[in-house]
Amino acid sequence: MQTFRKYERLFQKKSIDEVFIDGAVFYTYPFKITWMIAKEMQGNPARILISVPKRNFKKAVVRNRIRRLIKEVYRKHKSGLYQHLLSHNTEINFALIYTAKEVLNYRELEEKIIQLISRLIKEHEKVTG
Repeated sequence: MQTFRKYERLFQKKSIDEVFIDGAVFYTYPFKITWMIAKEMQGNPARILISVPKRNFKKAVVRNRIRRLIKEVYRKHKSGLYQHLLSHNTEINFALIYTAKEVLNYRELEEKIIQLISRLIKEHEKVTG
């Protein structure tokens, strides 16, 4: 369960556009989360897009490091989200946009992503009931 495979990533242009056009948005510092319930069942509970804007971090090395850290933390802590979605028999697509101006260390990112996942579960419960 602690893997992060290609089918868990949101990479199709059509799906990404749907998330940004029709999705709900909330903020949990240092992230902006845009999410929606998937229109088509893909066989995976959640698909994620991770974005680190070039505007905030000019060097690709820094952007890639942040992206790698986020992927690693998400990979370790996604099981709670997956269990919730499987129990409700729904799938979601979401984009995670890193909005901070500085690079957070692994422990800080871990705390924030755990909070983010619990908030995403609450938001999903509001929509599905």
